[in-house]
Amino acid sequence: MKLELAREDFPLFADVTYMDSASISLTPVQVVEAVTDYDLHYRANVGRGVHRLAQIASLKYNEAHRKVAGFIDGGQGITAFVQNTTAAVNMVAAGFPWKRGDHVVTTLLEHHSNLLPWIRLREQGVLVTVVPPGPDGTISPASIEAAMTPATRLVAVTHASNALGTIVPIEQIAAICHAHGALLLVDGAQTVPHLPVSVQALDCDILCFSGHKMLGPTGTGVLWMKDIYIRPSVLGGGMVETATTNGFTPVQGYRQFEAGTPNISGAIGLSTAVSYLEEIGMAAVRVHEQTLTRRLVDGLRGLGGVTVYGPERAEDRIGVVSFTVDGVHPHDVAHILDEASGVLVRSGHHCCMPLMQALDAPDGTVRASLYLYNSIEDVDLLIATVEELERRQ
Repeated sequence: MKLELAREDFPLFADVTYMDSASISLTPVQVVEAVTDYDLHYRANVGRGVHRLAQIASLKYNEAHRKVAGFIDGGQGITAFVQNTTAAVNMVAAGFPWKRGDHVVTTLLEHHSNLLPWIRLREQGVLVTVVPPGPDGTISPASIEAAMTPATRLVAVTHASNALGTIVPIEQIAAICHAHGALLLVDGAQTVPHLPVSVQALDCDILCFSGHKMLGPTGTGVLWMKDIYIRPSVLGGGMVETATTNGFTPVQGYRQFEAGTPNISGAIGLSTAVSYLEEIGMAAVRVHEQTLTRRLVDGLRGLGGVTVYGPERAEDRIGVVSFTVDGVHPHDVAHILDEASGVLVRSGHHCCMPLMQALDAPDGTVRASLYLYNSIEDVDLLIATVEELERRQ
């Protein structure tokens, strides 16, 4: 019932059928109101003043950190607010104490944001291995094990593919990493919004995710670390305990990674988004999306001339379904879905060009990505429109 009522909180759904949440989710009115409340009633900087507005803003901002950390069971680590997942991954790549000959393992499933920062480390003499997925788009722990060497310092892997929806067995990979003395960085951009995530259960060392994919404002993201593994890559106001012309001492905790005035209203909005998701329950979100995903995958696979990519079982993927229609460019399919039925999907390479090349999909795919506000009727509308398009070919 909560999920059925939730749709009323997203006014955009009155005009379109939105299926592009893997790129950016819609935002409920509660989040918009929380952001506006800050701007209108207690707009002030945080950690820099003693007047009443600064005190209120700082209290709300600090509480947002506690709220988000609790959402991922990460209260024992460092939870820093950053711009997005891309910024978080780049902060680790830039701030880690690399030495020539160090080794990084990543996979071909990765979004460019969790691939290119590691590839560029080759310029510093860091060795990088990119593990390919199996034919069904899955990553086996054995393939990660085979890539490990005595020089492996870090493994960077997505929790779920933004292009195929594939869920990666993080817990097993974590055990492999720690057995080899390597850290595990997880890109959780596609899982934190859609299923219960506990950094303790995953046993990862670093988790990165974005607020704009989980009902929150744009320009919000999280870098969670079990311990402080990196040096701050951005220096300035708010991140120092002491500073002289001879050097500085960074402040303890997350603030050393948040130099300058942060996105205060965005953090408060993200905290509100977390509260919204907690009220519904992430287990309920997961069950709802599995039902929709199973119907969408089965419906598309039942059409001739349509190729669906990724795992066979809905249980092995999040609500992301990539497909192509024989003889029709993915952009044309997306345009027809919009014009004919008001169904909004993503088309192209999904910031995964190497993966698309490996899949022999040079033009990319059409990607429908679901969230808690989608319904069976939305899924059936997409299937019916694709069926009509395929029939006319």
